[in-house]
Amino acid sequence: MQLFRAEMPGPTKDRITPRIQDTARILWSVYVLFTAVETVLLMLAGMSFFDAICHAFSTLATGGFSTRTDSIAAFHNPWIDFIVIVFIILAGINFSLHYRVLTGNWKAFGQSEELRFYLGIGIVATIFVMLANILFATYDSWSDSLRYSTFQVWTTLTGTGFHTANFDQWAPMCKITLVTLMFLGGMAGSTTGGIKQARILLFWKFTRMQIRKLIHPRAVVFVKLDNRKVPAEVIQSILGYLSLYAVVFVVATLIVTGQGLDMVTGSVAIIATLNNIGPGLAGVGPCENYAHIPGLSKAVLVMCMLAGRLELYTIIILFVPSYWKDVRYPRWRWSKT
Repeated sequence: MQLFRAEMPGPTKDRITPRIQDTARILWSVYVLFTAVETVLLMLAGMSFFDAICHAFSTLATGGFSTRTDSIAAFHNPWIDFIVIVFIILAGINFSLHYRVLTGNWKAFGQSEELRFYLGIGIVATIFVMLANILFATYDSWSDSLRYSTFQVWTTLTGTGFHTANFDQWAPMCKITLVTLMFLGGMAGSTTGGIKQARILLFWKFTRMQIRKLIHPRAVVFVKLDNRKVPAEVIQSILGYLSLYAVVFVVATLIVTGQGLDMVTGSVAIIATLNNIGPGLAGVGPCENYAHIPGLSKAVLVMCMLAGRLELYTIIILFVPSYWKDVRYPRWRWSKT
């Protein structure tokens, strides 16, 4: 139940059925369906069955592991790039929305404010990076710039980590954009890491509300998502999560840079692991690896990966003494004495 709540930061816990077990079973069915469809499409595009199913697993889980050292770039196939992009985008969408659409509720996608926000960020970032790559002559043709920019933006936004180009050689504004996208992640209820679009969207709405209150002190305003009022407790939990996220990021960055890593490599390594991306910039770029990082820093990066994947609180709570007190001496025993 705690993991379910951690993964759903929005105003409501979007269950498909009253029982979490039944909801999980349905979502797994959607997951398996997408995996099977992507496997078939990748085989039709030229992959072997082994490569196709491995990359389908890695795409839907937004894991980014490849059977090839050069990742998706090794295949030199625009159709494979396109198929992977489509399923990366699908993996970043709340799976309960997929289920509703597959069962005939075609309006589910259009009614989701978070989905529009997620797609909007991805599209705007794609256009910006594509134009920057043309402006700085990274690619000679519009088609190449569109192909590689689109792939890298979406694989970064969703935390998948595949690559078809060495984006560490792109213009600084492109790299800054990609690093910013690393923080965001996909929608709540998706397979992605990162902060999640729901938190970002609600934080933005909360900020706008506070500004409006400063201008109109007597105005009665609320934060709404999908035309539903968001409880104050949800906003507080989001602010708490973002604060904790910032603390973990700063402390982890200080530790790894204190071990000799340069600021770019160290900070981006924390971003890439805390948000479950994988490749970053400089010493941990898409054509590099983490083998050269000192042992203590590797341990910090491992903890960042676990904490980021489990939404921080699930890991942080293990270091709270009162938690272990409750585990050893449950409160129901106290009530009997």
